[in-house]
Amino acid sequence: MIKHINLKSKTRIELIDITEMVQEVIKEAGVIKGICCLYVPHTTAGITINEGADPSVQRDIINALNRLIPHEMNYSHREGNADAHIKSTLVGTSANLIIDEGKLLLGTWQSIFFCEFDGPRHRRVAIKFI
Repeated sequence: MIKHINLKSKTRIELIDITEMVQEVIKEAGVIKGICCLYVPHTTAGITINEGADPSVQRDIINALNRLIPHEMNYSHREGNADAHIKSTLVGTSANLIIDEGKLLLGTWQSIFFCEFDGPRHRRVAIKFI
């Protein structure tokens, strides 16, 4: 069984904390122990786990990615979103997390972030439990 989280990004590039949404899907599915596989089926988005307590961390991640892979460059891909494809490749489109006692096994400061690199758009995250 595959569940989905539906999202609507608001800006071209943003990190959206989906931790509580994922935890709610786990609760609704009644999963107590196992693995939660998260997958982003988009070529210009990704998923990552990082600090969620201080929003400046998310800004720093976005700023660093923008410096490494600028929006405007002499890319061969002419749709205007080549940087988003590259950022998605670097960040990755999947994450696997342990579920124990019905809860995600995350560090004290960790959160799960959907990474939008070509918004605003309607997006989905697929969730599969093992």
